[in-house]
Amino acid sequence: IEGDSLNYTLTALRFARKANGVSKVHGDVANEMWGHYAGICPIISITNSQNGSYWRDPQLAAAAKAKDDTALLARKKELKKELFKVVANQTGHLFNPDALTIVWARRFAGYKRADLILRDFERFKKLVTNSERPVQMIWAGKPYPKDFGAIDTFNGIIRMTRGFARCAVLTGYELELSAELKKGSDLWLNTPRYPREASGTSGMTAAMNACVSVSIADGWIPEFAKDGENCFIIGHADVALPTDQKDDMESENLHNVLDKAVALYYDQPKQFLKIAKAAMRDVEPEFESGRMAREYYEKLYK
Repeated sequence: IEGDSLNYTLTALRFARKANGVSKVHGDVANEMWGHYAGICPIISITNSQNGSYWRDPQLAAAAKAKDDTALLARKKELKKELFKVVANQTGHLFNPDALTIVWARRFAGYKRADLILRDFERFKKLVTNSERPVQMIWAGKPYPKDFGAIDTFNGIIRMTRGFARCAVLTGYELELSAELKKGSDLWLNTPRYPREASGTSGMTAAMNACVSVSIADGWIPEFAKDGENCFIIGHADVALPTDQKDDMESENLHNVLDKAVALYYDQPKQFLKIAKAAMRDVEPEFESGRMAREYYEKLYK
């Protein structure tokens, strides 16, 4: 309480025994925001995680465990075909299971920047119209009903990409579609405005299904990332820069990373597969829900 105003966050931090951020970055940001206030509780970090037994495709996992690359690639192709049935049903577009497929799918919110890849539209156009190295792009997700900025972003993506045969915007984003997208994609795009992403977990479940993250190093990602070994990192701009300048710089960085990833997928498929397998290996057990539950008990509730 300051004067006659009540700050609910500050009140909660003063009444609590302990509080937590949901990634190390989030914990650091929370301490920067609130740590200078007197009388607050300690703010620690317990990074979010996901339930692999729910999200992981058993056949992909079995192939990875057996070190059977042929079986892993065959299963991945089957999963892409299953996803592309949904794409065809919703949009009429016939996607190619041999083509590199990028997915951006999660809640639509301004800071998550679903349209960052479209900011340099000429580079995007070249990306999705290249006949020698075809790239397919799928968006899916939901904005909150009264988040009009996010709704405009969703509708804007539809308007900007409706003329491209290799682009699709899917509706009905629920658990089933979320799982199909993670299992049927090659690259999982994550473009939050640093350091606004508290954690993010979709990249975890994508990695469990041999999908490689292309991500800003925010939320959980810095705790997982080995750039070029189990993911591809998009360099973020200085947070002190104006928003438009940051978005321009990070859009350029994103396309530079995608150019490298596309070349790797088509020119060095064994190396690309190695990265996908490393993502599967490195995401567990650190980002499995068992670790998170133990940490909440040991660090927060005990």
